Amino acid sequence: MNIHEYQAKSLLSAFGAGVQEGFVAETPEQAVMVADRLKEKSGSDSFVVKAQIHAGGRGKGGGVRLAKSVEEAGIIASGMLGKRLVTPQTGPEGKTVRKVLLARDVYYSGKSDIREFYVSIFPDRNRARYMIMYTPDGGMSVEEVAEKNPERIFFEEIHPLAGLQPWQCRNIAFRLGLAGTAFKNMQLFLDAVYETFTACDAQLLEINPVLKTSDDRILAVDCKIVLDDNALFRHPDLAAMRDVHEEDPLEAEAGRHGLSFIRLGGNVGCMVNGAGLAMATMDIIKLSGGEPANFLDVGGGASQETIEAGFRVILKDPDVKAILINIFGGIVRCDRVANGIVETCKTAGRINIPVIIRLQGTNAEEAVEIIRKSGLAVYSVTSFREAAEMVSMVLKDL
Repeated sequence: MNIHEYQAKSLLSAFGAGVQEGFVAETPEQAVMVADRLKEKSGSDSFVVKAQIHAGGRGKGGGVRLAKSVEEAGIIASGMLGKRLVTPQTGPEGKTVRKVLLARDVYYSGKSDIREFYVSIFPDRNRARYMIMYTPDGGMSVEEVAEKNPERIFFEEIHPLAGLQPWQCRNIAFRLGLAGTAFKNMQLFLDAVYETFTACDAQLLEINPVLKTSDDRILAVDCKIVLDDNALFRHPDLAAMRDVHEEDPLEAEAGRHGLSFIRLGGNVGCMVNGAGLAMATMDIIKLSGGEPANFLDVGGGASQETIEAGFRVILKDPDVKAILINIFGGIVRCDRVANGIVETCKTAGRINIPVIIRLQGTNAEEAVEIIRKSGLAVYSVTSFREAAEMVSMVLKDL
């Protein structure tokens, strides 16, 4: 689960990491109030206004701007809120800005000894370790650094039972070229960042840039945290941070029904039970000349209601030109799947795209009979080869 920058910074701050001070606003009036509050605390008239969407590259799309007065902060916020922001990661459709973060400008004017770094933490499943990736070249795309100067990217491997060790923090601070107070503050900062990552069951914690201020403080100026959905049952407070407006509507709907659904943007929708069978089914679609529109695993114990919900989600995708339902009945019975499909078709009305159904396993014969008696205009197949041939055939007719 993705969370917003202001939420990520609040988590970092709660665990003792220094962050760029700021507050969120949902209206231009709130933005002016926040700017006034920041001015009272810092005495500075300089603020950063940052659009809060789940996408990187906001600065390139005009979603990060500097305001030189309280009034200008309100004007900039007014120009962002309610508008669609297009960045390299949103696609041409962009995302609607519903909140902005107003933060204190920590790049003190007239100072030349400010430095920016990049730090991220993520699991390396091949090594069964956590990895800290960092570079002294912060403030720019880490992919760009990796392409042009790969020798400037460093890694620190962390054993999950031992945790981040003091000597590792010193090693990172040394490689970043720090000394004195900044060297010590970076060690404290890294400790707090690692604690945030592990305590929140995060899959990714990325800070770009980490700033060394002119007075040697270490601050997170921007932060991205991705939480592990499978661990949210342990963190109801973090689960409450979910912003459904930032999620794909179909993925959000599928999630409400407990379905594992990922939209892929192709033209052939698929509904399968079991991740392995889902991957094989997507391979079939690719080899047959199509593109998978989604990953949808209804699970081994899917009920008729679950099948109906999954089928409805696929039908709502306007990019889907054909559907392949590939179910192997083990725990889930094929007749339940067939009944779910029939009921959905009855309530959804006429379905104007080809539907290919392969039901094998428990109660498969009963399922085929249910489909036959329903009178639905669907293609029924029994083998993978037939499914592939049928997908190829219907795509040619589109």
